[in-house]
Amino acid sequence: MSEFRLRWHVYPNVDELVEAVVNAITAEAARAIAAAGSFLIVLAGGSTPRSIYAQLVDLDTPWSQWRVYFSDERCLPVGHPQRNDTMAREVWLDYVPIPAGQIHTIPAELGPNAGATTYARELEGVGAFNLTLLGLGEDGHTASLFPGNPLGDQPDAPDVLAVHAASKPPASRVTLSAARLRRSYSVHLIVVGKEKRDAVTRLRHGADLPIRSVTPTNGVDVFVDDSAAPAALITPDRERAPLVCQEQSRK
Repeated sequence: MSEFRLRWHVYPNVDELVEAVVNAITAEAARAIAAAGSFLIVLAGGSTPRSIYAQLVDLDTPWSQWRVYFSDERCLPVGHPQRNDTMAREVWLDYVPIPAGQIHTIPAELGPNAGATTYARELEGVGAFNLTLLGLGEDGHTASLFPGNPLGDQPDAPDVLAVHAASKPPASRVTLSAARLRRSYSVHLIVVGKEKRDAVTRLRHGADLPIRSVTPTNGVDVFVDDSAAPAALITPDRERAPLVCQEQSRK
Protein backbone atom coordinates (compact mmCIF):
# COMPACT_ATOMS: atom_id res chain seq x y z
CA MET A 1 0.00 0.00 0.00
CA SER A 2 1.29 3.45 -0.91
CA GLU A 3 1.94 6.19 1.61
CA PHE A 4 -1.10 8.29 2.51
CA ARG A 5 -0.48 11.84 1.27
CA LEU A 6 -2.76 14.87 1.23
CA ARG A 7 -2.51 18.13 -0.68
CA TRP A 8 -4.81 20.82 0.68
CA HIS A 9 -6.47 23.41 -1.58
CA VAL A 10 -8.41 25.98 0.45
CA TYR A 11 -10.91 28.44 -1.08
CA PRO A 12 -12.76 31.35 0.54
CA ASN A 13 -16.18 30.27 -0.71
CA VAL A 14 -18.04 27.50 -2.49
CA ASP A 15 -18.13 29.30 -5.84
CA GLU A 16 -14.33 29.49 -6.06
CA LEU A 17 -14.00 25.88 -4.94
CA VAL A 18 -16.48 24.72 -7.60
CA GLU A 19 -14.59 26.64 -10.28
CA ALA A 20 -11.30 25.06 -9.18
CA VAL A 21 -12.70 21.52 -9.20
CA VAL A 22 -14.33 22.02 -12.61
CA ASN A 23 -10.99 23.26 -13.96
CA ALA A 24 -9.24 20.25 -12.45
CA ILE A 25 -11.74 17.83 -14.00
CA THR A 26 -11.34 19.57 -17.36
CA ALA A 27 -7.56 19.24 -17.21
CA GLU A 28 -7.69 15.59 -16.13
CA ALA A 29 -10.11 14.75 -18.95
CA ALA A 30 -7.97 16.46 -21.58
CA ARG A 31 -4.84 14.74 -20.32
CA ALA A 32 -6.40 11.27 -20.25
CA ILE A 33 -8.06 11.57 -23.65
CA ALA A 34 -4.85 12.82 -25.25
CA ALA A 35 -2.88 9.95 -23.73
CA ALA A 36 -5.28 7.02 -24.09
CA GLY A 37 -8.39 8.13 -25.96
CA SER A 38 -10.72 7.81 -22.98
CA PHE A 39 -11.44 9.38 -19.60
CA LEU A 40 -12.62 7.18 -16.73
CA ILE A 41 -14.20 9.23 -13.95
CA VAL A 42 -15.81 8.05 -10.70
CA LEU A 43 -18.53 10.30 -9.33
CA ALA A 44 -19.22 11.12 -5.71
CA GLY A 45 -22.75 11.35 -4.42
CA GLY A 46 -24.39 13.58 -1.85
CA SER A 47 -25.20 17.28 -2.05
CA THR A 48 -21.68 18.70 -2.32
CA PRO A 49 -20.91 17.69 -5.95
CA ARG A 50 -24.25 18.91 -7.34
CA SER A 51 -22.98 22.40 -8.22
CA ILE A 52 -19.84 20.93 -9.77
CA TYR A 53 -21.77 18.58 -12.03
CA ALA A 54 -24.10 21.35 -13.14
CA GLN A 55 -21.09 23.37 -14.33
CA LEU A 56 -19.86 20.47 -16.48
CA VAL A 57 -22.84 20.70 -18.84
CA ASP A 58 -21.14 23.45 -20.85
CA LEU A 59 -17.74 21.78 -20.95
CA ASP A 60 -16.07 21.70 -24.39
CA THR A 61 -14.90 18.08 -24.46
CA PRO A 62 -15.33 14.95 -26.62
CA TRP A 63 -18.09 13.42 -24.51
CA SER A 64 -18.02 10.19 -26.50
CA GLN A 65 -14.68 9.42 -24.87
CA TRP A 66 -15.93 9.74 -21.31
CA ARG A 67 -16.74 6.66 -19.20
CA VAL A 68 -18.62 7.41 -16.01
CA TYR A 69 -18.68 5.25 -12.87
CA PHE A 70 -20.05 5.81 -9.37
CA SER A 71 -18.32 5.46 -6.02
CA ASP A 72 -21.43 4.24 -4.22
CA GLU A 73 -25.19 4.08 -4.35
CA ARG A 74 -28.11 3.85 -1.96
CA CYS A 75 -30.35 0.77 -2.28
CA LEU A 76 -33.38 2.64 -3.53
CA PRO A 77 -35.53 2.28 -6.67
CA VAL A 78 -34.19 3.62 -9.97
CA GLY A 79 -35.06 7.30 -10.26
CA HIS A 80 -35.44 7.83 -6.52
CA PRO A 81 -34.46 11.43 -5.67
CA GLN A 82 -31.97 10.27 -3.03
CA ARG A 83 -29.97 8.13 -5.45
CA ASN A 84 -26.59 9.48 -6.52
CA ASP A 85 -27.16 8.63 -10.16
CA THR A 86 -30.51 10.45 -10.17
CA MET A 87 -28.83 13.65 -9.03
CA ALA A 88 -26.03 13.32 -11.57
CA ARG A 89 -28.52 12.76 -14.39
CA GLU A 90 -30.78 15.63 -13.37
CA VAL A 91 -28.06 18.26 -13.36
CA TRP A 92 -25.55 16.94 -15.89
CA LEU A 93 -25.60 13.52 -17.53
CA ASP A 94 -28.99 13.90 -19.23
CA TYR A 95 -27.72 17.03 -21.01
CA VAL A 96 -24.49 15.79 -22.58
CA PRO A 97 -23.94 13.17 -25.33
CA ILE A 98 -22.09 10.51 -23.35
CA PRO A 99 -23.21 7.18 -24.87
CA ALA A 100 -25.64 5.44 -22.53
CA GLY A 101 -23.47 2.33 -22.44
CA GLN A 102 -20.60 4.39 -21.03
CA ILE A 103 -22.54 5.57 -17.98
CA HIS A 104 -22.05 2.72 -15.53
CA THR A 105 -24.59 3.18 -12.75
CA ILE A 106 -24.62 0.87 -9.75
CA PRO A 107 -27.68 -1.45 -9.76
CA ALA A 108 -28.34 -0.91 -6.06
CA GLU A 109 -32.06 -1.40 -6.64
CA LEU A 110 -31.21 -5.13 -6.66
CA GLY A 111 -30.19 -4.92 -3.00
CA PRO A 112 -26.71 -4.72 -1.49
CA ASN A 113 -25.54 -8.26 -2.24
CA ALA A 114 -26.84 -8.64 -5.79
CA GLY A 115 -26.01 -5.02 -6.58
CA ALA A 116 -22.40 -5.48 -5.46
CA THR A 117 -22.00 -8.74 -7.38
CA THR A 118 -23.43 -7.24 -10.57
CA TYR A 119 -21.32 -4.09 -10.42
CA ALA A 120 -18.19 -6.11 -9.73
CA ARG A 121 -18.80 -7.99 -12.97
CA GLU A 122 -19.20 -4.68 -14.79
CA LEU A 123 -15.81 -3.55 -13.49
CA GLU A 124 -14.00 -6.68 -14.64
CA GLY A 125 -11.23 -5.70 -17.02
CA VAL A 126 -11.52 -1.99 -16.21
CA GLY A 127 -8.12 -0.51 -15.45
CA ALA A 128 -7.23 2.33 -13.14
CA PHE A 129 -9.67 5.22 -13.03
CA ASN A 130 -8.29 8.53 -14.26
CA LEU A 131 -10.10 10.60 -11.65
CA THR A 132 -12.12 9.66 -8.59
CA LEU A 133 -14.26 12.25 -6.81
CA LEU A 134 -15.08 11.63 -3.16
CA GLY A 135 -16.74 13.48 -0.32
CA LEU A 136 -16.37 13.44 3.45
CA GLY A 137 -19.35 12.96 5.73
CA GLU A 138 -19.78 14.57 9.12
CA ASP A 139 -19.03 11.17 10.65
CA GLY A 140 -15.92 10.77 8.52
CA HIS A 141 -17.31 8.37 5.92
CA THR A 142 -16.31 8.52 2.26
CA ALA A 143 -18.29 6.87 -0.54
CA SER A 144 -20.27 4.38 1.59
CA LEU A 145 -17.21 3.34 3.58
CA PHE A 146 -18.25 4.12 7.15
CA PRO A 147 -16.05 4.14 10.24
CA GLY A 148 -16.28 0.78 11.96
CA ASN A 149 -17.51 -1.03 8.84
CA PRO A 150 -15.42 -3.21 6.51
CA LEU A 151 -13.44 -1.03 4.10
CA GLY A 152 -12.14 -3.61 1.66
CA ASP A 153 -8.68 -2.13 2.05
CA GLN A 154 -6.55 -5.25 1.60
CA PRO A 155 -4.88 -5.79 -1.81
CA ASP A 156 -7.04 -8.85 -2.50
CA ALA A 157 -10.30 -7.16 -1.46
CA PRO A 158 -13.22 -7.27 -3.89
CA ASP A 159 -13.82 -4.21 -6.06
CA VAL A 160 -17.34 -3.70 -4.73
CA LEU A 161 -18.80 -4.17 -1.24
CA ALA A 162 -22.33 -4.77 -0.03
CA VAL A 163 -23.18 -2.43 2.87
CA HIS A 164 -25.88 -3.60 5.29
CA ALA A 165 -25.34 -1.29 8.27
CA ALA A 166 -24.52 2.24 7.14
CA SER A 167 -24.63 4.60 10.10
CA LYS A 168 -26.93 6.99 8.23
CA PRO A 169 -30.03 6.02 6.26
CA PRO A 170 -30.55 4.12 4.16
CA ALA A 171 -28.60 1.38 5.90
CA SER A 172 -28.36 -0.74 2.73
CA ARG A 173 -25.91 0.47 0.08
CA VAL A 174 -23.36 -0.63 -2.50
CA THR A 175 -19.88 0.92 -2.53
CA LEU A 176 -16.55 0.59 -4.25
CA SER A 177 -13.97 -0.79 -1.86
CA ALA A 178 -10.99 1.21 -0.65
CA ALA A 179 -8.75 -1.11 -2.67
CA ARG A 180 -10.64 -0.28 -5.88
CA LEU A 181 -10.85 3.45 -5.16
CA ARG A 182 -7.08 3.64 -4.67
CA ARG A 183 -6.62 2.30 -8.20
CA SER A 184 -7.01 5.84 -9.50
CA TYR A 185 -4.46 8.19 -11.02
CA SER A 186 -6.04 11.16 -9.21
CA VAL A 187 -8.38 11.34 -6.22
CA HIS A 188 -10.12 14.59 -5.29
CA LEU A 189 -11.77 14.82 -1.87
CA ILE A 190 -14.31 17.68 -1.91
CA VAL A 191 -15.55 19.11 1.41
CA VAL A 192 -17.68 22.19 2.03
CA GLY A 193 -19.74 23.54 4.92
CA LYS A 194 -19.14 24.30 8.57
CA GLU A 195 -20.83 21.04 9.57
CA LYS A 196 -17.84 19.22 8.03
CA ARG A 197 -15.17 21.16 9.92
CA ASP A 198 -14.89 18.65 12.73
CA ALA A 199 -14.36 15.78 10.28
CA VAL A 200 -11.75 17.80 8.36
CA THR A 201 -9.98 18.68 11.61
CA ARG A 202 -9.94 15.02 12.61
CA LEU A 203 -8.47 14.12 9.23
CA ARG A 204 -5.77 16.77 9.65
CA HIS A 205 -4.92 15.42 13.09
CA GLY A 206 -4.51 11.84 11.90
CA ALA A 207 -7.83 10.28 12.87
CA ASP A 208 -8.33 6.79 11.50
CA LEU A 209 -10.98 7.69 8.91
CA PRO A 210 -11.84 5.46 5.91
CA ILE A 211 -10.24 7.90 3.43
CA ARG A 212 -6.86 6.90 4.88
CA SER A 213 -7.24 3.54 3.17
CA VAL A 214 -7.58 5.25 -0.21
CA THR A 215 -3.91 5.63 -1.08
CA PRO A 216 -3.39 6.31 -4.79
CA THR A 217 0.20 6.68 -5.91
CA ASN A 218 -0.30 10.39 -6.63
CA GLY A 219 -1.87 11.12 -3.23
CA VAL A 220 -5.22 12.75 -2.48
CA ASP A 221 -6.07 16.37 -3.32
CA VAL A 222 -8.44 17.89 -0.76
CA PHE A 223 -10.58 20.80 -1.99
CA VAL A 224 -12.08 22.57 1.03
CA ASP A 225 -13.81 25.90 1.58
CA ASP A 226 -13.13 28.23 4.50
CA SER A 227 -16.27 27.17 6.35
CA ALA A 228 -15.04 23.57 6.50
CA ALA A 229 -11.33 24.31 6.94
CA PRO A 230 -9.57 24.33 10.31
CA ALA A 231 -8.06 27.73 11.14
CA ALA A 232 -4.55 26.41 10.52
CA LEU A 233 -5.37 25.98 6.82
CA ILE A 234 -6.59 29.56 6.31
CA THR A 235 -3.71 31.91 5.56
CA PRO A 236 -4.09 35.56 6.61
CA ASP A 237 -3.07 36.88 3.17
CA ARG A 238 -5.65 34.64 1.46
CA GLU A 239 -3.07 32.89 -0.71
CA ARG A 240 -4.45 29.85 -2.41
CA ALA A 241 -1.19 27.91 -2.66
CA PRO A 242 -1.77 24.28 -1.65
CA LEU A 243 -0.50 23.15 1.71
CA VAL A 244 1.15 19.75 1.30
CA CYS A 245 0.92 17.35 4.21
CA GLN A 246 2.46 13.90 4.07
CA GLU A 247 1.33 11.20 6.46
CA GLN A 248 2.05 7.50 6.67
CA SER A 249 -0.88 5.29 5.72
CA ARG A 250 -2.35 2.77 8.10
CA LYS A 251 -1.27 -0.71 6.96
